Amino acid sequence: MLKHWPPLSALRGFEAAARLGSFHQAAEELHLTQSAISQQIRSLEAFLEQPLFFRTGRSVTLTDAGHDLFSTAQVMLQQLAVGIRRLDQYRKPNQLIVNTTPAFARHWLMPRLGDFNRQHPQVDLWLFTSFEPPNMATDSIDLAIRDDLSAQADCTFNVLCSDRLYPACHPSLLALAAEQRMTLHGEREMDWSHWTVAGGAHVGQRDSGLNFSDPGLLLDAACQGLGIALVSQLLAQQARDAGLLQPLTEQRVRGANWAWLLHRDSEHNPLTRHFCQWLQSALPAGA
Repeated sequence: MLKHWPPLSALRGFEAAARLGSFHQAAEELHLTQSAISQQIRSLEAFLEQPLFFRTGRSVTLTDAGHDLFSTAQVMLQQLAVGIRRLDQYRKPNQLIVNTTPAFARHWLMPRLGDFNRQHPQVDLWLFTSFEPPNMATDSIDLAIRDDLSAQADCTFNVLCSDRLYPACHPSLLALAAEQRMTLHGEREMDWSHWTVAGGAHVGQRDSGLNFSDPGLLLDAACQGLGIALVSQLLAQQARDAGLLQPLTEQRVRGANWAWLLHRDSEHNPLTRHFCQWLQSALPAGA
């Protein structure tokens, strides 16, 4: 990394002059005088300690070093322009930034977002997913909805519902003997040890099988008939209604608590209030 950088204005002037082949045209494009462009390029050449243009009368052509720098400067300035334009999304007046887990977003929230949009079309929702809980003090997030949250400073913490877990598989596997079904393993509450410790009945689960760190992928694998899995009642409801999952027992054990963190700066925002009210009405009281 360079300790010292040439001024951005000098690089802009150089790029325009190199692209247009003229200091005069570069000055017109950048709304500067020709002498200002000439001064910018002289300062850039002094910084680099080598000429960038051959000057013959009023015409200018790039040196080999100039050609090399031109290709670099053009790409850099284009990327910078794209990055700056992308920042416009952070200034949308009706934007609401919601963080959640990939599993909750895919299996619970996405199938219901159409309903929210119909009720509140003015809300410009930005769904930001992550495997780790956000730091509400440093991340630009209005609301977090997750099953791995704890209280944070300057935030309202509210438990929305308590999940339940049960073993399930695709209906096509029910005809197989228990020992013929592969076992799918998750992490945290989705680990079969949690089921066993909570007093869950043996349904043919084995220690070997396929392992998943993402509960959403675990649920996808079960829905595709890869094996039996311990699934979230909240996240699996859509798949069960679609006939992709069949419980192996009526027994249920305690799962994670789904909660939200609401930053105090967003607490009185009507967009946040609309989303929170919709979320509470859409979530089952006891999952």
